[in-house]
Amino acid sequence: MTQPPRLAIAIPARYGSSRFPGKPLAEIAGHSMLARVVDLAKRAVVVSGIADVALFVTSEDRRIAAHAEELGVTCIMTPPTCATGSDRVLAALRQLDHWPDFVINLQGDAPFTPPAVLRTMFEAFRTNPRHEVITPAQVLSWGDLDRLRKSKKKTPFSGTTVTVDQSGRALWFSKTILPAIRDEDKLRTQSPLSPVRQHLGLYGFRTDVLEKFCSLPQGVYEQLEGLEQLRMIENGIAVQVVEISLPEGELHPGIDTPEDLKRAEKYIKAKGEPLS
Repeated sequence: MTQPPRLAIAIPARYGSSRFPGKPLAEIAGHSMLARVVDLAKRAVVVSGIADVALFVTSEDRRIAAHAEELGVTCIMTPPTCATGSDRVLAALRQLDHWPDFVINLQGDAPFTPPAVLRTMFEAFRTNPRHEVITPAQVLSWGDLDRLRKSKKKTPFSGTTVTVDQSGRALWFSKTILPAIRDEDKLRTQSPLSPVRQHLGLYGFRTDVLEKFCSLPQGVYEQLEGLEQLRMIENGIAVQVVEISLPEGELHPGIDTPEDLKRAEKYIKAKGEPLS
C-alpha cells in the first residue's frame, strides 16, 4: 500500500529586513505578526483534516526563535546569508533527519492568508504528487480588478498577476496586469469575473524541486520583475496554479512596510478578528 506523502508548513521569519527590521515581532492589534501566521498555520492543519503535518518556523535571529518557543512551535536556526525565504526553508530542511515530500513556504509576513488556501494546496499535492510547485491565485471580480489597478497607480510593483494554460500550469507571472483586455466594456456585461488572476505569494514545493530551484542562478526576468517564481518558469519547472475563491475585497498582500502594518491593524480592528 502506498504511503501518504509527508507534508510540512515552514514559516521563514527574518528579523533583519532592510525595509522593516524586526517585522515578525511587530504587533498587529495586540498580537505579533508571527503569532498570527503561526495561528493560521495551525488552523490550516485542522481544516486540512491531515493529522500529521510538520510545522516549524525558521529564522536567523534568536529573538524570533525565543518568540516561536513562546508560541509553542519549533524554530530552526538558519544563516543570515539566506537570500530568500525559499533558501531559508531549504537550509532548515537540511537540518532534519527526515525530509517531507512537500513543504509549503508560508512567509512570516502573510497574516491574512486564509487557512483554506493551504488546505487546497495540500489537497492538490495529495491528488497528484508529481506536481513540482503549487501556488494559489484568485480570478478577480471586476471590482477587485479595479482596486488592483488603482493600487498600482501609487505602488506599481504591488500585486502580481499570473496567466495559465488549460491545465492550470502557470505560463507567466508579472507585476504588470496580464492579460491586456480588449472590448472590456462588453466582457463586463457577460460575466462578473474578469480574465485576470491575482497571485498569492505562497508556494508549495516538492522538496527535491525546492533543492533544484535554490541551486539555480537568478534569471533575467526574475531580476527585472523581482519575482523569484520567474526563475522556475525560465528553467522549465512546472508551477501548478490552484484557484481559490475569496470574497470580494478580501485579497490582501503581505506586509512589507510599517505603513502596511498600520493598514493591517486598521483592517483587523474593523473586522474584529481574534486569534483562535
